[in-house]
Amino acid sequence: MRFGCCGSLVAAGPDRTGVEIAEQIAALGYDYIELPLAEMMALSDGDFAALRRQVAASGLRCETCNNFFPASLRLTGAEADPGRIRAYYTRALERAAQLGAEVIVFGSAGAKRVPDGFDHAAAWRQVVEVTRAAGEAAAAHGITIAIEPVRRPDCNIVNTFAEGVRLAQEVGLGNVRVLVDFYHMVCEKESPDILRRYGAEYLCHVHFSCPAIPEIDGVRDPARISGLYEGELDRRGWWRTYPSSPDEWDYGAFVRAVKDCGYDGRVSLEAHAPAFARQAGEALDVLHTLFG
Repeated sequence: MRFGCCGSLVAAGPDRTGVEIAEQIAALGYDYIELPLAEMMALSDGDFAALRRQVAASGLRCETCNNFFPASLRLTGAEADPGRIRAYYTRALERAAQLGAEVIVFGSAGAKRVPDGFDHAAAWRQVVEVTRAAGEAAAAHGITIAIEPVRRPDCNIVNTFAEGVRLAQEVGLGNVRVLVDFYHMVCEKESPDILRRYGAEYLCHVHFSCPAIPEIDGVRDPARISGLYEGELDRRGWWRTYPSSPDEWDYGAFVRAVKDCGYDGRVSLEAHAPAFARQAGEALDVLHTLFG
């Protein structure tokens, strides 16, 4: 397998891309960097060219991008504008292709969140349509769209791997598949066995982290944080972080399911890491121990 880091949740620079970690993770032995597309879309042409040079100088490639759509661009509800959406993903895919990205992660919780009072079935159809349209455009660049299920407190549509598979099936394109994020799977209490059922056909990318769910009365229950948005979890110190030991959490069932479905692709760390250099080194050791 290949191991990388997402820049977005550890970003310290003003552009919020996290590109500044590229040289560090290359030196540590990571295989690639995963950068946020929405943040890169906010860059001028000159600043984007500088980012590309910085990635190239590290010796790594930006093989994957997350944060496909910004929260400000509505994908569901009455305010969703197909013309604006098309213009955005057309240009975003061009930038991703210039970076050499092969996979774009489509979580975009804020953009696809269903507005209060809007028909959920209608919103689902909107998500199917935009995923299909973006997938068709991505195919021209040789890019795969990885649908990312996100836990319910952060988004109210496409929350489980099973729902991601349903979306991919309805889209019906070979380059639209599904990502599994260990943190979101834990929070949704979804059994990793779903990967054995659908992973061989649909799994195309993995996000990994240590769920910092608090232990109360000897139990770590995701239900205890089910009403808290990620910003509040971060404030309380209960948000996901980089793994520091293969024994700190019951990772085994998830890792076995990933391997059992035949997956041998990329695994990206996506979490906060306040002591980045130390934590990134520890986390890479954990990834090698768990995934081989």
